[in-house]
Amino acid sequence: MARVLLLHSMYGLRPAVHQAADRLRAAGHEVWVPDLYDGRVVDTAEDGLAIKEELGRDELLKRAVAAAAPLSADGLVYAGFSLGAAIAQNLALGDERCRGLLLMHGTSDLADGVSADDLPVQLHVADPDTYEPADWLNAWYLGMRRAGADVEVFRYPGAGHLFTDPGLPDHDAEAAGRAWAIALDFLAGL
Repeated sequence: MARVLLLHSMYGLRPAVHQAADRLRAAGHEVWVPDLYDGRVVDTAEDGLAIKEELGRDELLKRAVAAAAPLSADGLVYAGFSLGAAIAQNLALGDERCRGLLLMHGTSDLADGVSADDLPVQLHVADPDTYEPADWLNAWYLGMRRAGADVEVFRYPGAGHLFTDPGLPDHDAEAAGRAWAIALDFLAGL
């Protein structure tokens, strides 16, 4: 059983995030889904980006750290969707007790000298993905490997960016089903 902190995308804490948490709980995992947007949920990427910019990266990280702090003593798996994945990556790389990192649809920059010795990392991403272009993903992968992470990347040709969210136009049921099956196996192995 994994203890998972699951972070939402730039759309906010949508029903799909709760459904994902329920899917993980049904597989025996403990899951927390903090609301980094104070209850705001949007329907468009533009509105989501506006909230992200209004709050700012530092405030979003601060909120995520506050959500993780009371839970992290026993080790967490950090997970997230798109923006939430980028935040989860930052939290995981800063938490020496981190047990794993599950990234759905997103990554983040890597600081120079970051260490992720033997950290299990799994990324699920559309192919192609305008938010995660191939050259970026290749550099990210090499950087994570240099940091010592044990990285797996799964690409889903033809899927939209947030293909696991059934409430968005990007949804791809087949790709989402494959991604969740692989992700559940990953969590079961931690």
